[in-house]
Amino acid sequence: MKVLVTGGAGFIGSHFVRTMPDAEVTVLDALTYAGDRANIEGVPHEFVHGDLCDAELLGKVVPGHDIVFHFAAESHVDRSIAGAQNFVRTNVLGTQTLLQACLEAEIPKVVQVSTDEVYGTIETGSWTEDEPLAPRSPYAATKASADLIALAYHTTYGLPVSITRCGNNYGPYQFPEKVIPLFITNLLEGKKVPLYGDGGNVRDWIHADDHCRAIRLVGQVGEPGEIYHVAGTAELTNNELTQHLLDAMGADWSSVEHVADRKGHDRRYSLDDSKLRALGYAPQTSFADGLAQTVRWYSDNPSWWKSKR
Repeated sequence: MKVLVTGGAGFIGSHFVRTMPDAEVTVLDALTYAGDRANIEGVPHEFVHGDLCDAELLGKVVPGHDIVFHFAAESHVDRSIAGAQNFVRTNVLGTQTLLQACLEAEIPKVVQVSTDEVYGTIETGSWTEDEPLAPRSPYAATKASADLIALAYHTTYGLPVSITRCGNNYGPYQFPEKVIPLFITNLLEGKKVPLYGDGGNVRDWIHADDHCRAIRLVGQVGEPGEIYHVAGTAELTNNELTQHLLDAMGADWSSVEHVADRKGHDRRYSLDDSKLRALGYAPQTSFADGLAQTVRWYSDNPSWWKSKR
């Protein structure tokens, strides 16, 4: 099977590539600040350095693949608040350019990898896949736009695209601007960790390995035009997450610095993944085991993350 993975040198994309040993994998990545070829070093693949918005390049790269997994995206909410233009270009125009290339190449299956943030915030309960979209950050708005474009390509042109929406990921190789690697690496260096607002914001955490297994399953048996939620294994407030990280690092709350809350900070995310579980999916990595593994990886690989500080 010939597989194209966009963003395959990034955090989740590289996890996905490392778990596809039996496929003939092509990685397309622009190698922006969060992409690193070292993430897939030693893994068999063909690498193409390029921009999602380059239609001519995609016209050469996309044809001949059996399935396209679209991970490539600008993904850090804080960066989108500071400047939304790159997010609109990559996440919206880049996705449309890729979908058009897939349509012209008659790709048999496309999986658009998205996020729970497209729904906004929820006080109680969990979102199902038919929940209206209500994004509240520039990042979330661009991912919602990309999802709508993908669904439009299915409805209008018959492109066989499925969408996955997942909660907060963690694991090795995550760029140290995200909260778990940021806190781990700060504590390793004896620095304080910045906790937004009152620490009461709630997120659903999933190990990247479980997320990638879900994406593979949707690629195998997911229905075109359908959306599938990938829920995590631990719904935690940021205060609870911080306590877990402090305990894992042998630190206490004197290492925490409370900072001003993020603009438009969504209070809580929660996904109902019954639809995906009906396909046979269940997460395999408990939060306790996954966090311990992640702490060990960052502790053992300082050269990787120090080069990105």
